Amino acid sequence: MVPHLTTALTGPLLELEKHFLGHATEIERWMRVQWQDHMPPFYASTDLRNSGFKVAPVDLNLFPGGWNNINDVFMPLCVQAAQDAIERICPDARQLLLIPENHTRNQFYLQNVAKLVSVLQLTGLDVRVGSLLPEITAPTTLELANGGTLTLEPLVRTGNRVGLAGFNPCAILLNNDLSGGTPAILAGLDEQWLIPPLHAGWHTRRKSIHAAAYDRVAREFGEVIGIDPWRINPEFGVCGQINFQERTGEECLAAEVDALLTRIRAKYKEYGVDETPFVVVKADAGTYGMGVMTVRDASEVIGLNRRQRNKMSVVKEGLQVQEVIIQEGVHTFETVDDAVAEPVVYMMDRFVVGGFYRVHTERGRDENLNAPGMHFKPLAFQTCCSLPDCRQAPDAAPNRFYTYGVVARLALLAASVEIEETEPAEADVA
Repeated sequence: MVPHLTTALTGPLLELEKHFLGHATEIERWMRVQWQDHMPPFYASTDLRNSGFKVAPVDLNLFPGGWNNINDVFMPLCVQAAQDAIERICPDARQLLLIPENHTRNQFYLQNVAKLVSVLQLTGLDVRVGSLLPEITAPTTLELANGGTLTLEPLVRTGNRVGLAGFNPCAILLNNDLSGGTPAILAGLDEQWLIPPLHAGWHTRRKSIHAAAYDRVAREFGEVIGIDPWRINPEFGVCGQINFQERTGEECLAAEVDALLTRIRAKYKEYGVDETPFVVVKADAGTYGMGVMTVRDASEVIGLNRRQRNKMSVVKEGLQVQEVIIQEGVHTFETVDDAVAEPVVYMMDRFVVGGFYRVHTERGRDENLNAPGMHFKPLAFQTCCSLPDCRQAPDAAPNRFYTYGVVARLALLAASVEIEETEPAEADVA
């Protein structure tokens, strides 16, 4: 099912999609040149929001954990892209170690790991899973709810290399976002590729740095195809001195919210948008939709109640929130089975390999959908989203998904720039 875009017949997004289709040659040429200058992340996923007048990425995950939600028909795309990525990093690789999150009780996450293992094995790699959990002291096989199994093994550090007993890989793939910091066993590795690099973890990464990189990418892309970059780019601000529990930094936050809402109102007036602007306040580091609130007026962030402060003050691994990004809110006008939905696009290397819709029956079009109660529906790709069909209407499935694929790849390019520019003086990988 292709979710119905409520503004499809009247909103200007059709014009934007037509523009993308009419400039597909320039877009693909520009993308090809960019990937000659930048190393794409091994994999990533991005959450998009489609407002009918704007389509933009609102989050990018460098450690995507929803591979189990990708339809099996996309397996060939995933394998081909993974092969390309591996050849770029370690052409003669035979063994790869996958290090997941410590979610041994989360069946959905474990199925994600198993799906990722199956993709990588089809590239010709011997793939095994090493756990950071101290209680995993011997190979442990877990039964999965879908009938499969997943074996976790204890990590072994030998000098400046990490592997398993009798298993010495040339590459280590992290499916763990390192929110709690760099595990000692992974520090100072030598002669092994660590993918993504340690500094891409949430212990050092900041959403505002990615947003700044995306802003530059969107501006250059807008010049190439002749569009206002705002149409694909959520504006943002930062407040770096906030303590929700002690109620310090509220004035800074309110000022940033007010300034951003003022800029959004001006853009809405320019494009004749009859919607209420909003912003999303997020912890500047972290994932799983934690530390997120929707704000429509600056007064809403002054004098938060205890429940609101508790919600915003702590994210994954119990980390205290001291920095927040204030991001332009982008409405989502897409629905699945009459419930609000947003596309999530998955990529490997520089290719889009699949995706799904995040659906929430209890949230509105201006709210965060990455919250308890969400469920997923596979994107109805009829063809690869990099192959638009100009004979069909701009909002036909392959063409709408082409637009999604372009915007997702722009976010991927921004992530590549971000990783390059934040690399520490001493590289994580020798």
